[in-house]
Amino acid sequence: QVQLVESGGGLMQAGGSLRLSCAASGRTFSNHAMGWFRQAPGKEREFVAAISWSGGVTYYADSVKGRFTISRDNLKNTVYLQMNSLKPEDTAVYYCAARPLLLRVPSKLTHDYDYWGQGTQVTVSS
Repeated sequence: QVQLVESGGGLMQAGGSLRLSCAASGRTFSNHAMGWFRQAPGKEREFVAAISWSGGVTYYADSVKGRFTISRDNLKNTVYLQMNSLKPEDTAVYYCAARPLLLRVPSKLTHDYDYWGQGTQVTVSS
């Protein structure tokens, strides 16, 4: 069982930067691939970025490629999402997610993740 808690969201002007953090409980964090997803009002939850257990493999949505960076620190049980050059269309609730234990390869698919945080709001004003 993994419990995830996101932090770092807030209100930012377009062009600014934010870093989201996701702290995981338990001793198995390094054995889970991790992902970030987001959901805007009235829209379905969508993939943002994902990272393998070691950090060696990362995936990004086309809409954030070159602006967002996912990383992880297995000693701190934390995964990060550095968001630069923010746009109003990045406004959403951002969720951290973990794949099942020992599934170390990241995925872009929502249903491949078993554990979810409560989300953190990111609002980007124009």
